Amino acid sequence: MISKGKLAQIHIAKAQLGLGDDEYRAILARTAGVSSAKELTNRNVGNVLAEFRRLGWQPKPAKKAGRKTPRPPATRQVVMGKVEALLADAGRPWGYADGMARHMFRVERVDWLDDAQLQKLMQALIIDNKRHGGEG
Repeated sequence: MISKGKLAQIHIAKAQLGLGDDEYRAILARTAGVSSAKELTNRNVGNVLAEFRRLGWQPKPAKKAGRKTPRPPATRQVVMGKVEALLADAGRPWGYADGMARHMFRVERVDWLDDAQLQKLMQALIIDNKRHGGEG
């Protein structure tokens, strides 16, 4: 039996391709030798998905891994906004700033820096931005 995610992918592809039940079951029979998606195995689910792609289905790309934007207290929102802008300008995720916080202050996340530490991190990002041709 295949995972719920793969089963959902198959049903999404069916809907997006506008396949009727007869057409859908014919594809399952032709590509995997089954009459229902629930009968698919990990070995033959790839054949069905490949056939859907051949017919024009384009799966959506997976979401990028990353963490949510920090929600700082009001006293740090201006500086955190500048940090976010510098990261965006450099095309870097929040994980990069977290790594800087670990390296510079031995603090796991940017969210947990005090005001002085956050100010220093922002200054380091500005310097980094200038080195790499940013506007910072």
